Amino acid sequence: MEFEESGIGEECGVFGCVAAGEWPTQLEVAQVLTLGLVALQHRGQESAGIVTSNGASPPTYTSHKGMGLVSTAFAPEALLQLRYGNLGICHTRYSTTGFSELQNCQPFVVDTLHGRIAVAHNGELVNSRALRKKVMRHGVGLSTGSDSELITQLLALTPPMEELDTPDWVARIKNLMTETPTSYSLLIMFKDVIYAVRDPYGNRPLSIGRLVPISRLHSPGAGEEDTEGWVVSSESCSFQSIGAKYYREVLPGEIVQISRFGVKSLSVIPRPEGDLPAFCIFEYVYFARPDSIFEGQMVYTVRQRCGRQLAIEAPTDVDLVSTVPESATPAALGYAQQSGLPYTEVLCKNRYVGRTFIQPNTRLRQLGVAKKFGVLTDNFAGKRVVLIDDSIVRGNTISPIIKLLREAGATEVHIRVASPPIKFPCYMGINIPTKEELIANKPEFKDIAGYIGADSVEYLTVEGLVSAVQEGISSFQKENVSSYKEVGHCTACLTGKYPVELEW
Repeated sequence: MEFEESGIGEECGVFGCVAAGEWPTQLEVAQVLTLGLVALQHRGQESAGIVTSNGASPPTYTSHKGMGLVSTAFAPEALLQLRYGNLGICHTRYSTTGFSELQNCQPFVVDTLHGRIAVAHNGELVNSRALRKKVMRHGVGLSTGSDSELITQLLALTPPMEELDTPDWVARIKNLMTETPTSYSLLIMFKDVIYAVRDPYGNRPLSIGRLVPISRLHSPGAGEEDTEGWVVSSESCSFQSIGAKYYREVLPGEIVQISRFGVKSLSVIPRPEGDLPAFCIFEYVYFARPDSIFEGQMVYTVRQRCGRQLAIEAPTDVDLVSTVPESATPAALGYAQQSGLPYTEVLCKNRYVGRTFIQPNTRLRQLGVAKKFGVLTDNFAGKRVVLIDDSIVRGNTISPIIKLLREAGATEVHIRVASPPIKFPCYMGINIPTKEELIANKPEFKDIAGYIGADSVEYLTVEGLVSAVQEGISSFQKENVSSYKEVGHCTACLTGKYPVELEW
């Protein structure tokens, strides 16, 4: 919960759709794109954009971008302008590079020697400064501070071995991937195809789904002959709301071509020898929606396992287990199951208080807690409570909640955190406060229980978190040996060990 209040956020979400079969399609591609983007709204609320194409040669691109939520950015008349698309990509943004303004809104569209391309990007390039200089040395100007524009311009540069009259987009993408190791998941639209690309470390997620008739959505026997279209998304949580079935993940380093004829893997770019994948572990902890699937397992299930592991590592003598609604609820349920204690709600959330009311200064952030939560006094008065949270970032949010519970009758309030302390900034697409702002790096951390007013505070260990995440992958590996030969996760914000050398 404190991630939400602290300003920690995922950079963005990407989504694409290609209609199957004959074109012009009867599939309402613009509607599919919009609904897919709504399902990814938790990944970014700053701006949103859609680009559709008729897939002709040359193609006609239609785009619309706007600031704010998807529902604000796309009025019905804007969707009407996009309705003739046979394929399209879209993006919702939470900026970590570039200012919050419309010119940084994605997807970016540029003209290249061989035609127009559109690009949507999730992540943050670890060597963007060097790449910006390289692009500018080629005489290319950059109009934004966004890494996504930089990627688009790098793709527009002709690779050394490409023939003048024959665009080799796989070679261009490979060239980009050799220039920058991480962090990115990309959607690149050119003519009648979408290329889905994931960096060699697989730091950011990307999944493929198959649109099927609604009557076949829950049928186990629905084959590819029933396919109405293909979708690709930062998270699989977007599939159900648009009538799509989960197909598979894009693998680390993989370049996938998605067309009206199907899905084709074109290449897999390897990591340096000895390097493991580095999928962001905080997708499991907080950022992803709980119904998303990564590495063959549902995020909700992983969060429950984190709670069970936390109960093993940090038991406590209390009467009941609860949580701050609602991102830590699966972990709290896991903690309760493992410890044999009842799970009881102690707070109710006012769902109509949005981020607008959460002000950046400390005093107003603390006062904001009373606006967001009511206390369910009858459930815990006179009892000892252990409150499960997914993080304590600054410590400003949990403290007034503890005070609220004590004033309402809790005799003890213990805090258990279903992730390790965040100690280091992220340079790969997650907006984390400065090192100095993190409570784990302050002198107060030595007595954090006293600092926030709790009876005790304990965190899940890094080893416990990794174990809980990887437990479900091992069984999935046995069934998908060729797809998941190696497993690895980025824990840089917890340990300071970054998967690649940073260039600053």
